[in-house]
Amino acid sequence: MGVLLPILLTLLAALMGGLYLLGVFRQRRPGEPPLDKGLIPWLGHVLEFRRDTLKFLERMKQQHGDVFTVQLGGFYFTFLQDPLSFGAFVKESREKLDFTKFARHLVRRVFGYVAIDGDHQLLQTFSNKHLKGDGLEIMTQAMTTNLQNLMLHNIDSPADQRPWVEDGLFMYSYNIVFRAGYLSLYGNVSHKSEGGEEKAKKRDRAESDALFSEFRKYDQLFPNLAYGVLPPRQKMEAERLKSLFWDSLAVQKVKTRDNIGGWVWDVQQALGENGVEESMVDRYMFVLLWASQGNTGPSSFWLLLFLMKHPEAMTAVRKEVDKVLKESGQEVQHDGPLINLTRQMLMKTPILDSAVEETLRLTAAPLLTRAVLQDLTLKMADGREYLIRKGDRMSVFPYSAVHLDSEIHPDPHSFKYDRFLNPDGSKRTDFYKGGKRVKYYSMPWGAGVSMCPGRFFATNELKQFVFLMLVYFEFELKNPEEEIPEIDFKRYGFGTMQPVRDVQFRYRLKY
Repeated sequence: MGVLLPILLTLLAALMGGLYLLGVFRQRRPGEPPLDKGLIPWLGHVLEFRRDTLKFLERMKQQHGDVFTVQLGGFYFTFLQDPLSFGAFVKESREKLDFTKFARHLVRRVFGYVAIDGDHQLLQTFSNKHLKGDGLEIMTQAMTTNLQNLMLHNIDSPADQRPWVEDGLFMYSYNIVFRAGYLSLYGNVSHKSEGGEEKAKKRDRAESDALFSEFRKYDQLFPNLAYGVLPPRQKMEAERLKSLFWDSLAVQKVKTRDNIGGWVWDVQQALGENGVEESMVDRYMFVLLWASQGNTGPSSFWLLLFLMKHPEAMTAVRKEVDKVLKESGQEVQHDGPLINLTRQMLMKTPILDSAVEETLRLTAAPLLTRAVLQDLTLKMADGREYLIRKGDRMSVFPYSAVHLDSEIHPDPHSFKYDRFLNPDGSKRTDFYKGGKRVKYYSMPWGAGVSMCPGRFFATNELKQFVFLMLVYFEFELKNPEEEIPEIDFKRYGFGTMQPVRDVQFRYRLKY
């Protein structure tokens, strides 16, 4: 018995420790939000959450109210679903709610990049310099040039050699926007190395198309990779693709290209100056590629599809595009010069802006998450207060809390191209819930410290693509009665949603 007792005590301690880690002993304390641990120890509700985040959070809200804590895969998440109280989440100090801790874990798992102190601030600084304001002029010009190379390289062919081309709208849109964005950021093949401009452009088209094919494979693995649940074979494929992109985007390779975007150049230079090994900088280049191009292609698909399914929206946007083009003193003619689509022109499209924002309201579903570094008190807009524990996580899912709220956005599941326009044509910013103005009425880009720093460039990419499609092409759905496809639920939380199937369309050059 003297020998067995220490062994039994050790086993009991191990069992109790295991049960503690599984969350068995956690109880709701006075002042805390409602706690729902689920039926499965440690896993909690994670299976239902991953299966359909929107449906799960709506069920939890109906059961517990607009603030609740749930167990998801060993972590406790407090969800805030009252849009009038989002300011308490967005504006809380980073000493209490921190975005970077969660983001660092994600980028290491998904991209193999080990973050350093200050890299998020570096990214923010160079994004402000190159991807907004005056810095956006150069990127807009680069994007126009590369879109024209990809979309209009055969514009000089005879009229009888321009038949209708059939394609999937999702793959066509994603392909073109991704490739043009990649070339604008990471540069073009050198004319000197190829022996001429046309040969260099042809190689740009071929190499960017091949890179998109590999990117698409990685993109399809992304949700399960982010959750860490890839089966062995897919995990091997993900590792292969990571290595491919680390090599394709390597600093030394990018430096051989012409027209490298200032954003990419400055970021890689700054990381090197801060002592980051070049192999790790190569990995960060992959982070930038996915962050900048993983959502704009799918968004361009939804935007074009919504316009094609809503003739009044298409007519209004087309009329605005024609007006802007005419006011710029340009005209599209056969054998004439390609138009110069500038940032100034894109700043004169309030109807298209509203259509873009409405598209993102319906299809962008990011999950905003912070690590709770200190015990804190969450103060709600109606005066309620909740205690949030150190070591937990806090999240906001604007897609259900704001974008689909019928009080903020009446008839929320319908596409209304002018939803974000006032009667006088100016941008609408007044939205209400319970008689109170909602500050965060649309959050496709996140908010606060995690707000997408490249959102202005991304918006321009969408607008440039649609602008050129309207000016240079005839296009239509192969089946005019085609239903808008459902969204792929497994991508909730990762930005713009993707469709469960493609939609066939056809297009041809006008001129």
